[in-house]
Amino acid sequence: MQKTNPWRLTGLLLLVVLIFGGAPLLKGAFYIGKHEGDTLHMAEIVLRMARGEWPHLDFMTPIGVLAMAPIALFVKLGAGLGHAIFYAQILVALILLPAAVRVVGSRIPGRIGWAYGAFVMILCLALVHGEAERSVSISMHYNRWSWAIAYLIVPLVMLAPIEGQSRPKLDGIIIGLGLAALLLIKTTYFISLAPTMAIGLLVRRWWCVAGYAVLAGLAVAAAVTALAGPQFWLAYLGDLLTVAQSDVRPQPGEPLAAVAGAPAFMGASLALLAAVIFLRQAGRMTEGLLLMVLAPGLIYIVYQNYGNDPQWLLMLAMLAFVLRPAAGTVNGFGWDLRQGLSVCAILALAFGFPSAMNLTYSPFRHLFADVEKTKPLLPGQPQHADILTKAARIYGVMELREGDDEGSPYFAYRPISEPADVAVLNGEKLPYCEQQSGFIATFEVMAHDLEQAGYAGKTFLITDLFSSLWLFGDFPPTKGAAPWYYGGLSGIENADYVIIPLCPSANKVRVGMLKSLDKAGYTLTEVRRTPVYIMVTAKKAP
Repeated sequence: MQKTNPWRLTGLLLLVVLIFGGAPLLKGAFYIGKHEGDTLHMAEIVLRMARGEWPHLDFMTPIGVLAMAPIALFVKLGAGLGHAIFYAQILVALILLPAAVRVVGSRIPGRIGWAYGAFVMILCLALVHGEAERSVSISMHYNRWSWAIAYLIVPLVMLAPIEGQSRPKLDGIIIGLGLAALLLIKTTYFISLAPTMAIGLLVRRWWCVAGYAVLAGLAVAAAVTALAGPQFWLAYLGDLLTVAQSDVRPQPGEPLAAVAGAPAFMGASLALLAAVIFLRQAGRMTEGLLLMVLAPGLIYIVYQNYGNDPQWLLMLAMLAFVLRPAAGTVNGFGWDLRQGLSVCAILALAFGFPSAMNLTYSPFRHLFADVEKTKPLLPGQPQHADILTKAARIYGVMELREGDDEGSPYFAYRPISEPADVAVLNGEKLPYCEQQSGFIATFEVMAHDLEQAGYAGKTFLITDLFSSLWLFGDFPPTKGAAPWYYGGLSGIENADYVIIPLCPSANKVRVGMLKSLDKAGYTLTEVRRTPVYIMVTAKKAP
């Protein structure tokens, strides 16, 4: 079996980081092509963390502290938000690089290992979340980082070390740190992968690996507790429970059954199932068992991720190639199992190729992007003017309204059209409206109007997806409020006023928050009304 030269592999991965991490820096700024709302959500979390605030303790979010900490670090050091994103991606790649060298060198021989290690670096450095849509975006970067970690820790349990490459203490530390990082980035990955990791260590009787994994994980937990206090974990759990119980966004895409068996996903699922069967038939009983246990977790991660992109496919391709039996191994039907697993690997590569290529050349697509007619995403934060997007997307206000309301020629059809829920404020039914674009224009108009009316320095809770008003005017962030609304009334006790947009980005959120306020017993007293919003005070009876 061909062994991997660790120094050459390190050189290759450093070259990948240099090229794919350096290309965006040559542009001079970060020009995003989509997901402006998600980027605004990320910006609020990062800037609040850079101010010294902690997720879960100072604001509500189900996203873990490590998802934004690398970016916040560079913002705190003085970088603009756009450059901080680039630097953070490079930092994450460099942190994972030694683990990638260890995994490839001890588990994945030959060119397959080199390609696998390079793709782990690309997962850290890409400028799109995946899928095949080409527009540049930093949205859901933490999903990519989590997949990169998963690509490293799963092979350490799924594959036995190459002869002479056994390092149980080191492998245990990588597994423990990886799982801890997943817990502190996005718990979906931890919940989905940890059972397989534990079962794998137990089945293989790798007690030393398991022991060091536990110690490494506990060390991370102790460090976070020392920095944030024990209340951090309770607050984190509380945020996760809030999301789990919310009906605003039960899942960000297709239902679970569809992610496993709908036409767009069935081919990948069948390739995964076939790999399990062929491994077992080839005598790879432990590996087949672990892949079978891992499969539901992989599908659940995809179910919980926006876009439902099965980014586990390239990992499956690697596992199928590496675990192929000797030529001539056949099953009861006479099928050559080496060829069978090769077919599974090729299918996984084919199904995963569009997303993988989109990730791979996204830094260069950004480098050569047309930047005419772009404007800063955060005009109220001149120090962060290095993150921009098309002016038409953030200033061109497009609104979606009902066309079958009373007085329209289509009103007769309204009883059978299942109209959207109506937002009610103190008995007044607010017209249905959803803003499709132009969020920055709305925030600027709202902020300027509030400042002119004498409300500078006040705190606000907005009945919409995000409450980022403080980024656009002389207002402090509202302690406890959620940068992206998932449910509940987080931060209401610290808000001086509640703002109800007349055309929110998500009518369902406006409806839900107003119902929650009413159910919780708050009295809403209107103090200001403009063509853009209604502002009220929210007082709860003693």
